[in-house]
Amino acid sequence: MELSYRELHQASRRLAAGFRNWGLRKGDRVAFFLGNRPEFVTTYLALARLGAVIVPLNLAYRRRELSHVLADAQPRLLLTERHQLEILDALKPTDRVSVEELVLAEDLAAWERPESDSRPVVGADDPATIMYTSGTTGRSKGAVISHRNLLAAMADLLAAWDWSPQDTLLLGLPLFHTHGLVVSLHCALAAGAKVLLHRRFEAARFVDALTADEPTLFFGVPTMYLRLIEEIRSRSPTLDFSHMRLFCCGSAPLAEETFAEFRKLTGHDILERYGMTETCMLLSNPYDGPRVAGSVGLPLPGVSVRIVDERDRDVAPGDEGELLARGSNVFDGYWQAEDKTAESFTRDDHGSVWFRTGDLARQDPDSGYFTLLGRRHELIISGGYNIYPREVEEVLVGYAGVRDAAVIGATHPEWGEVPVAFLEVDCEVDQDGLTDYCQRQMAKFKVPQAFEVVDSLPRNALGKVQKHLLTSRVNLQPRSDSNQ
Repeated sequence: MELSYRELHQASRRLAAGFRNWGLRKGDRVAFFLGNRPEFVTTYLALARLGAVIVPLNLAYRRRELSHVLADAQPRLLLTERHQLEILDALKPTDRVSVEELVLAEDLAAWERPESDSRPVVGADDPATIMYTSGTTGRSKGAVISHRNLLAAMADLLAAWDWSPQDTLLLGLPLFHTHGLVVSLHCALAAGAKVLLHRRFEAARFVDALTADEPTLFFGVPTMYLRLIEEIRSRSPTLDFSHMRLFCCGSAPLAEETFAEFRKLTGHDILERYGMTETCMLLSNPYDGPRVAGSVGLPLPGVSVRIVDERDRDVAPGDEGELLARGSNVFDGYWQAEDKTAESFTRDDHGSVWFRTGDLARQDPDSGYFTLLGRRHELIISGGYNIYPREVEEVLVGYAGVRDAAVIGATHPEWGEVPVAFLEVDCEVDQDGLTDYCQRQMAKFKVPQAFEVVDSLPRNALGKVQKHLLTSRVNLQPRSDSNQ
């Protein structure tokens, strides 16, 4: 299906009239259990016109996750597609008690009504969407994103990355996530750019598309770039990516080796940026200027950030601490969770409110660029020393044969915690040799006490490693030699 902007606008207006005729009102929630398809976009825009609140559901969710989100958000409508019905049929009636009607994307034409200018006034601070976090610690929380948040995020990114109507975005990120929905789709629509929407990422198809002289933009996650590198290596002769304007990466840290290899194969430096469901984008390497591997760059226009210690005091450049953020792009709170909202914000001496990202960071004293060190709750404290898992992981993937690594803390009777590593490998790895390599690269207390090779690390839909799922698998015998 191909839609012009005029056709997209008309379709969304007809759908808005149909939903309003059904009885949907401003503030009502509508859940989307839907893959990447044009109907996602038309319905999303239709509901935004009405002031309804869209609740995107991760397509990897099953009964436990779906029942939690549906019970929490209480949507009146649930939009899905025919092949997802088997999953939804497994839910108990009580799991979706608020849902008055199931709407199939394939049947949306029947919902359309003649266009109408009659619609409620939607304010900047009205909620636009409730996006549920990945839930790495306990059950997922619904971040309430307002229209003001979305507009601020789009304005920042349109300016920072030089979007234009001449751009063509190759989009395979899931639209149920902020990376696909806000960073990618929203900005493309606001710029009047062309969108090549794919249901899913497939490396071979995407390399074909990227070399077809049509796309100018591609946004992905580290796993996608690893797959692209593998596919590009397998082809001959050298492929031409000169028409591409921007390759962007986020949602998880990008290894410096991936950055360097992609530059070697394509001639492009990947632009790494940083954001969260609750904030959209906060930091970005510059579009015009040096892109530093392993760094997430500088604050975007309209965004303020600080790095603070455990008492919320600003630390000096070069020192580590938690990253705090504020700006019109930052959400106001979680859906029906006042306590969690209160825990997530702090007020400074001047009365300004700051969001606690939970991420540990460091600012380079010379360039001013920020580098992420990992999640605060993932910090490993061993014998009083701080160990940042990402630092150790970057060393591990530099060893021949190690494709990817995840480092977590294991309880130790003497040191409190010690680092252990789970590895994805391309070939058999000599663990003694890996230990010696690590000891030459970093302080001994940072060297993992044990390694376990796994077929694959557990990941969410965007390829981010879910370390909390590894915790229960720590059944490793640490090395006899002290790591301190």
